[in-house]
Amino acid sequence: MTLQDRILHGYRTARALPLSVAESVPGGVDAVIRVLAPGETPDRITAGELTALGFAGRPGDLLALPGTPAVFLAGVGDAATDATRFVTDADAHAAAVRDAVGLASRRAGDLTRIAVVLPAGSGAGGVRAAVEGAVLARYHFDALREEPKGRPLASLAIVDADASLAAAELGRAAAAATILARDLANTPHSHMNATTFADIATVLAGEAGIEAEVWDGDRVRDEGLGGVLAINAGSSEPPRVVRLRYVPVGEATGRLALVGKGIMYDSGGIGLKPNNDSHAQMKSDMTGAADILAAMLALPAARGTAEVVGYLMCTDNMPSATATALGDVTTMRGGRTVEIVDTDAEGRMVMADGIVLATEQEPDAIVDVATLTGHMMRALGPQIAGTVGSDQRVVDGLRAAGSAAGEPVWQMPLAEVYRSELDSPVADQRNVAPLGIPDGIIASLFLQSFAKDIPWGHVDIAGVAWNGSTSGWRSEGGSAFGARLVLVYARAFALK
Repeated sequence: MTLQDRILHGYRTARALPLSVAESVPGGVDAVIRVLAPGETPDRITAGELTALGFAGRPGDLLALPGTPAVFLAGVGDAATDATRFVTDADAHAAAVRDAVGLASRRAGDLTRIAVVLPAGSGAGGVRAAVEGAVLARYHFDALREEPKGRPLASLAIVDADASLAAAELGRAAAAATILARDLANTPHSHMNATTFADIATVLAGEAGIEAEVWDGDRVRDEGLGGVLAINAGSSEPPRVVRLRYVPVGEATGRLALVGKGIMYDSGGIGLKPNNDSHAQMKSDMTGAADILAAMLALPAARGTAEVVGYLMCTDNMPSATATALGDVTTMRGGRTVEIVDTDAEGRMVMADGIVLATEQEPDAIVDVATLTGHMMRALGPQIAGTVGSDQRVVDGLRAAGSAAGEPVWQMPLAEVYRSELDSPVADQRNVAPLGIPDGIIASLFLQSFAKDIPWGHVDIAGVAWNGSTSGWRSEGGSAFGARLVLVYARAFALK
């Protein structure tokens, strides 16, 4: 089985996971996860015994009880936490459920037929989060292993008197999307170039019933995508642009365009990055494109109501004798010229071409997702993404989607006071500002200028696209942060 086959198999397996909802624990399971709030007790043990064993129902509390099936008690805590500054109370409970179930699912190890018993009032968000936590905690990047480390679930039952199968199925679709995006982001550059990525996108789009069109290097040149061509100039691998289109059943609630950064490996180009650990993570610089691909593939299963078009802008950024030099000027899609002052500010170049393509479709809104700036990483750290936009409705929608998905985002300013810093003495504008000017804001201003007057929002996932360690449902390596956020935002998009 080839690496591509293994990635496809992992995604298909997650999408086909046998899933059920029930009012009581069904037969045939080998593990039961009971999610408990402070003060709650299961039937087999008293409150005093729980206290003696150190279990108080707090977040992170986990207790394994012997028996058949095995029982794992997982604490969910109270919804009122510091996280509520980023998420609503209902979404905070769902996030706590996701964390608790993920911790228990990972602890369950080789047990693969699991039932999750939720506390009363968990709602649809809690059901969805429980499925996500149970499935994602079992993730391992096994595509390059002779013997897989992972033990994916064989079946999953959600036990909740009010649980709906539709909510559970949405959780399964979101988890499968995350698994796909994680696999793509974790695959080394030696095995994942723009062509391979486009091939995988085409196969899976066909299976999902989504339109897919791939532009090769000649088509990219014919279409005048100067930003993509400038960044690709030093590479021996040709670029690819993947255009996806999802059309809902019935009248669409809105028309949304998505643009994803697909830098398959970012060396920094002629402006080479320092030779440190960050280089090993640059295989995941295409996470934005992976997130959008995965989210769009999930739209049919999630019963998306909006028409969604995605542009995945794929190339690597390499140094060579043919690479773009600092100070070179390129002509972007649409005719604007850009002076490339920093070849390591490559993401905004390919994204700008994608945004222009999106404007030509005259959508109701454009949203882009990218591992764009170290500034955002330093500002918000590894747990919170940054968002900025030209229309507060779009930004508010992205924040709400991040809250529901357990992928929090924080709004940063689109500060017009810095726009003149993009002025160039030789071209219409340059791609970066002088050193010391906040690059997260500058990059946002650069992208917004190509969106023209169409409502636009940007999600910068540079700080959150990589997990440094494994914890609960989060696995070390590519996080796929953004896949579930985009899915939640896109599935019922309507700009009101």
